[in-house]
Amino acid sequence: MYDIAIARILHIVGVILWIGGVAFVTTVLLPTVKQFKSKEERIDFFEKAEHRFARQARLTTLLVGLTGFHMVARLNMWERFLDISFWWMHLMVLIWLVFTLLLFVLEPLFLHKKMREKAEIDPEGTYRRIYKMHLHLFILSIITIIGAAAGSHGWLFF
Repeated sequence: MYDIAIARILHIVGVILWIGGVAFVTTVLLPTVKQFKSKEERIDFFEKAEHRFARQARLTTLLVGLTGFHMVARLNMWERFLDISFWWMHLMVLIWLVFTLLLFVLEPLFLHKKMREKAEIDPEGTYRRIYKMHLHLFILSIITIIGAAAGSHGWLFF
């Protein structure tokens, strides 16, 4: 059972680094970037910071996905996905899928280029869309973390 303990430790550390990074981008980085005077400076700085964080986010989402799958498979917890009491597990998978899709598929294929083009035309509107997306994902992530912490300690809401 040491593998489960190690997987849980790596899973939690991965979530802390990943969602902590999302928290930093949403509550510190984006509001700071908004205060930059020139749109070119905003776009360039945000892209550089986001690019560095994207590497960390890709690594940590991969780690979280692998360790999460390992724990579910090893502990045979598949039936939890059929029980509404474990809603937070569904949300964990959903959050993971959304971020994985964004980080590994959408952003590298076209999202980065499309956002850059939109930022050149409408920097304020693009900033608002980016901020809202980060804020919604951050809030949903916090709800998931609260549910997972409560649920994993036996406090099931249903």
